Amino acid sequence: MFEPCKAPRPVGKRGQSPKKVPRFVVGCEDDEQNMGQMEAGMKKEMFREEDMEDDEDQLPSERQIVVGICSMTKKSKSKPMTQILERLCKFDYIDVVIFPEEVILEEPVEKWPLCDCLISFHSKGFPLDKAVEYARLRNPLLINDLNMQYFIQDRREVYRILQEEGIDLPRYAVLNRDPGNPDECNLVEGEDHVEVNGEVFPKPFVEKPVSAEDHNVYIYYPTSAGGGSQRLFRKIGSRSSVYSPESSIRKTGAYIYEEFMPTDGTDVKVYTVGPDYAHAEARKSPALDGKVERDSEGKEIRYPVMLTAMEKLVARKVCLAFKQTVCGFDLLRANGHSYVCDVNGFSFVKNSMKYYDDCAKILGNMIMRELAPQFHIPWSIPTEAEDIPIVPTTSGTMMELRCVIAIIRHGDRTPKQKMKMEVRHPLFFELFERYGGYKTGKLKLKKPKQLQEVLDIARLLLVELGQHNDCEIEEKKSKLEQLKTVLEMESSLNDNQYGHFSGINRKVQLTYLRNGTPKASSEEEDCKKEGPSLLLVLKWGGELTPAGRVQAEELGRAFRCMYPGGQGDYAGFPGCGLLRLHSTYRHDLKIYASDEGRVQMTAAAFAKGLLALEGELTPILVQMVKSANMNGLLDSDSDSLTDCQQKVKARLHEIMQKDQEFTQEDYQKLAPTGSPSLVNSMKVIENPVKTCDKVYTLIQNLTSQIRKRLEDPKSADLQLYHSETLELMLQRWSKLERDFHMKNGRYDISKIPDIYDCIKYDSQHNASLGLEDTLELFRLSRALADIIIPQEYGISKAEKLDIAQAYCVPLMKKIQLDLQRTHEDEAVNKLHPLYSRGVMSPGRHVRTRLYFTSESHVHSLLSMFRYGGLLNEEKDQQWNQAMEYLSAVTELNYMTQIVIMLYEDNNKDPSSEERFHVELHFSPGVKGCEDEENVPLGFGFRPASSENEDKKPNQGSLEDLSQDQTDQALPVSEPINIRKSPMIRSRKTGSMEVLSETSPTHSSKGCTSHRLFQSSTSRQSPDIKAAGGLELFSMPTVKRFSVSFARHPTNGFEGCSMVPSIYPLETLHNSLSLKQVDEFLNSVCESSSEAHAKTMKALSGLFDSQSQTSLYSPHQPLSSSGSEASLRPLSQPLWHGSIPSSAVSSAGPSSPTTESTGVNFSFSE
Repeated sequence: MFEPCKAPRPVGKRGQSPKKVPRFVVGCEDDEQNMGQMEAGMKKEMFREEDMEDDEDQLPSERQIVVGICSMTKKSKSKPMTQILERLCKFDYIDVVIFPEEVILEEPVEKWPLCDCLISFHSKGFPLDKAVEYARLRNPLLINDLNMQYFIQDRREVYRILQEEGIDLPRYAVLNRDPGNPDECNLVEGEDHVEVNGEVFPKPFVEKPVSAEDHNVYIYYPTSAGGGSQRLFRKIGSRSSVYSPESSIRKTGAYIYEEFMPTDGTDVKVYTVGPDYAHAEARKSPALDGKVERDSEGKEIRYPVMLTAMEKLVARKVCLAFKQTVCGFDLLRANGHSYVCDVNGFSFVKNSMKYYDDCAKILGNMIMRELAPQFHIPWSIPTEAEDIPIVPTTSGTMMELRCVIAIIRHGDRTPKQKMKMEVRHPLFFELFERYGGYKTGKLKLKKPKQLQEVLDIARLLLVELGQHNDCEIEEKKSKLEQLKTVLEMESSLNDNQYGHFSGINRKVQLTYLRNGTPKASSEEEDCKKEGPSLLLVLKWGGELTPAGRVQAEELGRAFRCMYPGGQGDYAGFPGCGLLRLHSTYRHDLKIYASDEGRVQMTAAAFAKGLLALEGELTPILVQMVKSANMNGLLDSDSDSLTDCQQKVKARLHEIMQKDQEFTQEDYQKLAPTGSPSLVNSMKVIENPVKTCDKVYTLIQNLTSQIRKRLEDPKSADLQLYHSETLELMLQRWSKLERDFHMKNGRYDISKIPDIYDCIKYDSQHNASLGLEDTLELFRLSRALADIIIPQEYGISKAEKLDIAQAYCVPLMKKIQLDLQRTHEDEAVNKLHPLYSRGVMSPGRHVRTRLYFTSESHVHSLLSMFRYGGLLNEEKDQQWNQAMEYLSAVTELNYMTQIVIMLYEDNNKDPSSEERFHVELHFSPGVKGCEDEENVPLGFGFRPASSENEDKKPNQGSLEDLSQDQTDQALPVSEPINIRKSPMIRSRKTGSMEVLSETSPTHSSKGCTSHRLFQSSTSRQSPDIKAAGGLELFSMPTVKRFSVSFARHPTNGFEGCSMVPSIYPLETLHNSLSLKQVDEFLNSVCESSSEAHAKTMKALSGLFDSQSQTSLYSPHQPLSSSGSEASLRPLSQPLWHGSIPSSAVSSAGPSSPTTESTGVNFSFSE
């Protein structure tokens, strides 16, 4: 790299008269100098290199070197060009001549101005042929080769040259559509892929016109993510792309098809000046939501980033291969690799004074080095300084947030439903064979085309059944009808073509049964047939609702408040510190989701709120959300329950089938942990069978009310929430009515969660129907569910731990790695310290890992923390209170969060245990319908960032954690004194009235907004904290603020539904050491040796191979950023100090293929 220019020095030592101000000329013909020589308002002082001083005795009698600028006026008069030419003119021997546009366009090249060195480049309307002719005529030194600029205009040539140079680029194929050359236009378009000349590209893929002048690049998304395409174009105002529902590719024109690279939502633009200098900037990827981020001056926001050694080598290769000294190109950083996806030729960085200095200096030195000898100009080459070493700074004495890990349950969904039927028709067996069902004996059908085939069979069978009743087909009519109805049900897209199966919300599973069904369930008839059959299970529902989407997005928005600070363009927004961190590339964010549609959509909506994105969720899902169905990290195969779980379910059924009031012994059996939430529910129920009778009667009553509504012509066509109909609602409830009361007269306890699920949904979303007795049904089914659901995850502490380990050991291991990796971030994208003005500590990072999953993982993880022996309740008062609070929580509702935050205290010795400090926070998620009265209360959100108030940190620091600013528009409540018992905090603090965002002075009464999220900080001196014990709860004042979403554009949408608010985070513990947490994680993961063996196998696949995959990239080698990749050597203690990060980016070693990992991932489903 070149050293920054020294301040210009006046020339004129030893009696020299300073040279005249350099001429900055708009040239015409060589002899006409009367074009009015433009004085480029520069200071009289010149700068030139120190090494020139030797020869300064001779006055410069030599003629000047003339640098000609030959390009369109828009380019030659642009701000960057003007800034650079002004600096170039400060070289004593260089004069600049700008060729006027009319001369370039209209005059023959013989009449163009003369020059010794030519900077000429193509842009729209530029006659490149004439420039080539001029160069042949005059033979000047060319800064950018002209002939190569023809190649740069054709993407096919660009890719060919990149390939020849061995530069990594995305896998691609060219479709020429040239009638004279039919071999090159073989195209097969599938529903979720395209095949070009034999190369298959599964969606998402990119379609680029072959002409580099055409910026209409399209990205096509898979149906599983919602389909459609993103259309990119040259920036127009504040947009650079737009989402379109169109899923099929363009039918005319020549295109390059290439695989889509998952880059976490940023692009890197690299600008070279010669082979040894490259400046790089990150900007938001135009494919993400198409909104261009602009600063207060209206310029696109970009942040300079550091290039890795590999990337610098790529910049060198690009510059030399295309023979363009000044050259811009685009890098995609994905899977720990960097790929070049576009070369733009001549382009300058905008608004960077440092770059202008460097660029002029390098060009000037280059011109002088080449031409000075032949003009006999005294000149020696200046020595280049090496890269300046970077020393990360810290922000004074505050604890610094280093890592946030959150495990979050998905948002509000439609009720999950399933139907089973045994099928024997040859068409079903044919289908089973065609999709390879016999390999494993099981088959999952999710794709629209597959579901369409099932629907066709169902329709065919119904027609046959209709013709004659004695037909051999024994599939039951009613079930086939239901199969047909569900598959024909329009999805939320309301789209009648067969694309209406949005791949996310229904699936058919077929299982091969050698001798027919093993046991008759309540639904089966007794007349059984011999021979093999298939068990068809149809699952539908369970889609994220619009309310769930709003909850996730709002929670994402509120989540920003956990991050420190916020200045500059972002000041005055709550949580803007995070946006600034993220946009300055110092936020290392990864979002994982299990492979269920509702979980993925929740993650995408959360990311949208967290990062202030706009528009559709599909592009955000494809780029930001990684699928973590790797070895059960976030998915659990619900069909394969552990032995322990089976036994627990059997015991539950036994206890709940007694037709008598609960005895003391039952309390012991069912609630050995003495949890208040369980005990309360048992008191409500009294006699389980009698309660089930009541529930059954209430369901019968409900279905008859719905039938009456259906007969009434006024309400028959009523549209319910999320485009459900009364007909579908009736089917939902009648099925529960049939299944709950079994033929042997007993109740099927496993249906209770489904009943609660449905009534919860209807009382929230369909309350406008005004059905009677729904609240009583809600109350009773909830009391039953509050026992059944948590106890299915274990009744005694030992069982709870056993079952929890089966679910979440891989996740616990991953969390442990996340915490360890934070303070040894060697391989993260870094901000470039020389250029990052206004960013106080460019060297530092916050790492965020978000895991979105379903109820089972959240229950299990919480059980681990509660019963795994993290702290001793007797000895630790704070933990004791936290346990009391948790045992009073009845339900882990949608959007439940478990949050782990890691802080670093830079004043403590790096090897001391006090250096790293961990906190645990929790929220039970969304508020239920009738929750306000009896909800348990914790102690508010007390992050470490609020401590050490007496030490005044550097006020200017961006990461000044003590400045936990509340937004001006948000109300700050009176000081609250926190009482000792978690159960009796003043009700007022729990549900503070929220001011709507639009009218900061009137509270939004009567509106459906609730308090969403309270972030509170408490000022407390460090000695209180160390003492632990009860003083902790006599904190001084608590500052609380809340984010309202009263005026959210989607709030209350789809008619009658309201979006319930989410409980604020409560702190479970705020003074754990990292060592404590690490030892705890070690012990719970090790204690189950069987689980351990399973985990190590999973981890060897997940980490040793350094493989982590993007959600939609089934066919590429899996690799990850080195930061997550290798297990730490055991000899070094975990809490060992913070290593200063070096300036490298995300490139880490990658595994060449998946086969070698020992664990085979298949993501194609």
